[in-house]
Amino acid sequence: MAPPTYTGRFAPSPTGPLHAGSLVAALASWLDARAHGGRWLLRIEDVDTPRGVPGADATIVAQLAACGLRPDEAPLYQSARGALYEAALQQLITQGRAYPCGCTRQDIALALAAAGHARARHGELVYPGTCRHGLQCQPARAWRFLTQAGTLHWTDRRLGPQSQDVQQQVGDFALRRADGLWAYQLAVVVDDAAQGVSHVVRGQDLADNTARQIQLQAALGLATPRYLHTPLVLGANGEKLSKQNGAAPLDLSDPLAALNLAAAVLGLTAQAGPLPQALAHWTQVWGQSHGH
Repeated sequence: MAPPTYTGRFAPSPTGPLHAGSLVAALASWLDARAHGGRWLLRIEDVDTPRGVPGADATIVAQLAACGLRPDEAPLYQSARGALYEAALQQLITQGRAYPCGCTRQDIALALAAAGHARARHGELVYPGTCRHGLQCQPARAWRFLTQAGTLHWTDRRLGPQSQDVQQQVGDFALRRADGLWAYQLAVVVDDAAQGVSHVVRGQDLADNTARQIQLQAALGLATPRYLHTPLVLGANGEKLSKQNGAAPLDLSDPLAALNLAAAVLGLTAQAGPLPQALAHWTQVWGQSHGH
């Protein structure tokens, strides 16, 4: 029997238990996979080891299971996949699309200030290309991706037409960080391709990363998945609900109640009755509105 053409994934970082915001992304990605008759995978994005919380991965798996969201394969751990990321980096170096950089964050901030560029609150610290044509800051600390000039256009399944000039709005971004850890952008692109991910459903806070990932996919000769970015759950301060700003772990004493809150964010109506029946109803409704 041929494998399904649709493969989706939920890819949390094990920095703590899931909260209300992460359940929205988990539910949406699960519903999209089920509505398309596809596979749903779980990837533990634990490359940023200093931020990891021991046991958080097992907690996340248990939380998902309590909500009836079970992956079709055993979870994949990024911490075990360094050899693949190294191979991708070497490919980019060979192609002239990656270069060593010695700049610290302070070096970058000073270069931007000297050029009269102010950084917006929560905005990108746009890399000014200091080491693009050879190391200007010593010693080499990180590896950066040589971005291409011009505006990249793509279509998000929920947000519609999107565009970004990566070189101007982000700059040459890190592939391997100064602390030796693999950067999120490289790891996620390599793993999505290796797992055959055809559709990425994730929180809207990650939409800004999409253009970077599409450029990386093109450079590595990898397919670009279709993207859908879900609405965010905001905290009382108006900021995105996150573990960093004190989001409470999910209360799963009543899993359906937690799922109903997540479903409401996705524009789905609350359900009563058995959990499998509620999930089946939402899958059907999701398929009618997101079946393309």
